Amino acid sequence: MKDGFVFVDEVVPGIRWDAKYATWDNFTGKPVTGYLANRIVATRALCAALEKACEKAESLGFGLLVWDGYRPQRAVDCFLRWSRQPEDGRTKRRHYPNIDRAEMFEKGYVAAKSGHSRGSTVDLTLYHLATGELAPMGGDHDLMDSISHHGARGIAEAEARNRRHLCSIMEACGFRRYDREWWHYTLKDEPYPDTYFDFPIEAVGGGARAA
Repeated sequence: MKDGFVFVDEVVPGIRWDAKYATWDNFTGKPVTGYLANRIVATRALCAALEKACEKAESLGFGLLVWDGYRPQRAVDCFLRWSRQPEDGRTKRRHYPNIDRAEMFEKGYVAAKSGHSRGSTVDLTLYHLATGELAPMGGDHDLMDSISHHGARGIAEAEARNRRHLCSIMEACGFRRYDREWWHYTLKDEPYPDTYFDFPIEAVGGGARAA
């Protein structure tokens, strides 16, 4: 692991995670190149801000569940290759029902140079501390559709309110939102704003899946 990067679960108390791109449960339909373990890696700076976000979420009765943090450049390259392959329909209905694969990049849902590869971007959601159940958000992670935009119409008020809760928590703790994805936040003062890393995420240390 590069200096300045850590496993999020080792430094942020109580964080839950499920590294979607290390599993078959993502828009490519299989584990993605560079994700060799179901762990979330991020910069120490992001983790410090995320710990504050956890505390703020707890005051509202929520916990945080993280789906992705640092993303190797080789994973982004894998997304590009996948987008050029013939459509097989396996994940289209769930993840990109109204666009073609290649349009993911054109419409800003996937980037050829991702902020995730700089180590200070995170995909996450809220869950209810009382029950452990995910808070309804009006759409799942990586639903590449206008319904995922901040301020989207067509979702229930409770779902919109949960999105606002997440946004207020993250912005209060030094993150900026991405307008097309309610789950995507980047640290404003990221330590490596111009560097795109490519080391793999490997199973090192004592952590275990905690989704």
